[in-house]
Amino acid sequence: MKNEQFINAELNWITNVIVTRLKLYFKENTETNDINYIVPPSIEKGQGAYSEFILRNGLKFEDRIYLALAIIPQLKPQLLDCFNVKNSNTDQRFVEFGCIEKENGRGILPTLDTVLFLLAGDNVEIRIQYLRYFTQHKLFKGSLFLNTEAIVPSLELMETIVYERSFMPDFSTTFPAHRITTNRSWEDLILDKNTMTQINDIKLWVSNGEKLLNEWNLNGKIKRGYRTLFYGLPGTGKTFTASLLGKSTGKEVYCVDLSMVISKYIGETEKNLSHVFEVAEGKDLILFFDEADALFGKRTNIKDSHDRYANQEVAYLLQRIEDYPGLVILSTNQKNNIDEAFARRFQSIIRFSMPSAEERERLWKETFSEKCTFEDKLSINEIAQKYEMAGGSILNVVHYSSLMAFSRNETCIKKDDVIEGIRREFRKEGKVFDCT
Repeated sequence: MKNEQFINAELNWITNVIVTRLKLYFKENTETNDINYIVPPSIEKGQGAYSEFILRNGLKFEDRIYLALAIIPQLKPQLLDCFNVKNSNTDQRFVEFGCIEKENGRGILPTLDTVLFLLAGDNVEIRIQYLRYFTQHKLFKGSLFLNTEAIVPSLELMETIVYERSFMPDFSTTFPAHRITTNRSWEDLILDKNTMTQINDIKLWVSNGEKLLNEWNLNGKIKRGYRTLFYGLPGTGKTFTASLLGKSTGKEVYCVDLSMVISKYIGETEKNLSHVFEVAEGKDLILFFDEADALFGKRTNIKDSHDRYANQEVAYLLQRIEDYPGLVILSTNQKNNIDEAFARRFQSIIRFSMPSAEERERLWKETFSEKCTFEDKLSINEIAQKYEMAGGSILNVVHYSSLMAFSRNETCIKKDDVIEGIRREFRKEGKVFDCT
């Protein structure tokens, strides 16, 4: 109940601010002539998510007014009724109060003008100071508030500071990324020794990077984030590895859908990416850009204005990735497709090679269900030696041949089904299949 108690105290404080400002505006008697003397509730640790949000973000007096106004419409909308009165001279609501009507016509919503009125009254100089302050404020320009004329908190903000529930973003047009997870473990990931060593280096950074910067005073000398490039043929374990990195470090991994990010309209791509990064920073997400050469590919020569803006987008991306304090993973099938300007800024570039015959045999055996048996003429060792396949393709063949056995009410995997599964995979990849 501590969070509710603190929020109630904060609402009582903002009520006092509103009443005092209106009395000052209409030249009525007040206990103070300056709302800055109306002290907000003191904050101590353990008072709940709302107070922790204020502490974590270092919110000042004016910031707390902004935040309190944002939650009023959902928690105590009657506090805004005093702004809904009409000016007897114009027979309209006082425009200086800044509120706007809800779409359903039931009640009003505060705007930035409402915040400015509470803080500055009709003092133009002070109003300009606060206007400049809020329009440059990273917190209030970010993803925690919806991009509307009114001050409307996002679902994420309400879930976090009011309802005290963990919130993870859903895939949408404004956040074109989906969460990727896995129920499997590192033991299921079969990579060559050199690749695995480099993956372990990333795990080490995720677990200890912040401690290193802070305890060894390397802040300002070394950038906080970590950027890595995974490259290799499809099915070699790039996405699986990203999922495991999130699972083992307790961080959520989100795969960005570049088809929804890239826009033909000038400036829209930057806007879309900006929102992705803002949300990700607030949740400490691992960002995974699959088929990254669609956006991070080599820059073009400038032939027209569209080429110029495309190059600006690349430069913008480069800066955002460098500034991101968490882990960013770019994935591509071909390393040479990635712009060299990006490649120079990666802490690691990791090749996911096709598995060797020995690794393929392990993949075959460990992917099949332990409930399966193999008919006598099916040799997993022979299949692994003969057919060069990535782990993803092997998984597809296991799925196909297991389904065939299941449809016969058998647990025995037949060689013909495995061969047919391999033939299908080769056909998909445009490879020549030899079953002799």
